[in-house]
Amino acid sequence: MTISTPIDPSTRIYRTVNPATGDILHEWPQMTDDEAGVALDRAHDAFLSWRATPVARKVGLFHAAADAIDARADDLAHQVTLEMGKPLVQSTMEVGSVTQMFRYYADHGEELLADEHVAIPGVSRAVTRREPVGVLLGIEPWNAPLYQAMRAAVPNLMLGNTVLLKPSEITAGSTLMLDEILLGAGFPADVYQTSLLSTTQVSTLIADPRVRALTLTGSDRAGSAVGEQAGKHIKPVVLELGGSDAFIVLDSADVEQAAAVAANVRLFYSGQVCVSPKRVIITDKVADRFIAEYAKIFANQTVGDPFDAATTIGPLSSTTAAGLVQDQLQDAVDKGATVLVPGGQFDKDSAFFTPAVVSELTPDMRLYYEEAFGPIGIIFRVKDATAAVELANDSKYGLGGTVYGETAEAEEVARQLDTGTVGINTYYGAPVEAPFGGTKASGFGRELGRAGMDNFANIKTYAIA
Repeated sequence: MTISTPIDPSTRIYRTVNPATGDILHEWPQMTDDEAGVALDRAHDAFLSWRATPVARKVGLFHAAADAIDARADDLAHQVTLEMGKPLVQSTMEVGSVTQMFRYYADHGEELLADEHVAIPGVSRAVTRREPVGVLLGIEPWNAPLYQAMRAAVPNLMLGNTVLLKPSEITAGSTLMLDEILLGAGFPADVYQTSLLSTTQVSTLIADPRVRALTLTGSDRAGSAVGEQAGKHIKPVVLELGGSDAFIVLDSADVEQAAAVAANVRLFYSGQVCVSPKRVIITDKVADRFIAEYAKIFANQTVGDPFDAATTIGPLSSTTAAGLVQDQLQDAVDKGATVLVPGGQFDKDSAFFTPAVVSELTPDMRLYYEEAFGPIGIIFRVKDATAAVELANDSKYGLGGTVYGETAEAEEVARQLDTGTVGINTYYGAPVEAPFGGTKASGFGRELGRAGMDNFANIKTYAIA
């Protein structure tokens, strides 16, 4: 059976569907209001003891969790591929990123939470500490269901907060597996709970004083709604929203390397990554060489069964998702875009989408400004670095960016980009060690690194006479 319509919140159903076949995998009812209230009660009660748990004890639990996730890596990766369709090898990489996250905060938790001594005239001793605040509500997407859930949870659990995690309706099975694994690794009950909440229940929890902070990864529309509610109730919130990142290639770039990186990163997860380089901006001097290499990589992809080792592009997350990307592509073609690599949705009832590359876009085309959440390469040719910066910043988004060129020149261009992150002669992504987040409609606040704690901590100073 093919599901071609979005999940309707009023149906009170979390439904996972194999996008490669259209088969329904599982359905769960959303929580009742009473169940949602009980989950919050339990999370708050768990916080009262978890906040006092010594760091050394948490370190042991984090290592145990990483070991347990490693032991279930095949099962976890299989479930992710079943539910959202990316090739199995990429789901396996996602599982590895989760264990890396647990081990990073286990290895550096004590350092990240260490007291900071501050010199204040007239005060004999002043100490600034990061203290937990209570229950965090996380609202996370489907494209990396394990990684996104743990990106919200892991820093907060080390800090001492407890976590209620609302997963995507289409990948709940993947996220629910983490509850079992963490309990089996020795985590106390209720410090982390995957919660199948409705949008109305999310609003109710945001209003509850025991929910002290929020984080959301998703669309700018969802971020606007949650940000408005957080502001109404004066609660800290981190929003990691959409992106239409620029990949700038300067005259001085290693063109072949830049093309390989730009194409392969764009196609990762079948193009369904917020921080993938969706817009390539290249200077005229190197454009022909770059386009030849970039287009070759797009044209040589194998679209098919995500469990087949030969497959490089699996289905998109749903027929609806594939249809949206097809509409964006068709709009550009109808309005005169140049097709460098033909592609598109197999048919209107299919979630499969052949990668395409287009150029010569104009502002009246949807792809010029909209985020393309699928395997479409978009190429712009510009005169020079100044024009590249101007075009890169001509977007409502500001998540990340990439610049290839001679280091000093590339650094100067990078400084002018209105983004939260930027890679210079490398793709940056979202390494666990450093803050990650964006500007403008890509959101605000940061996760990962120390910021993954600081945005959800009471940074409290003790001054002693």
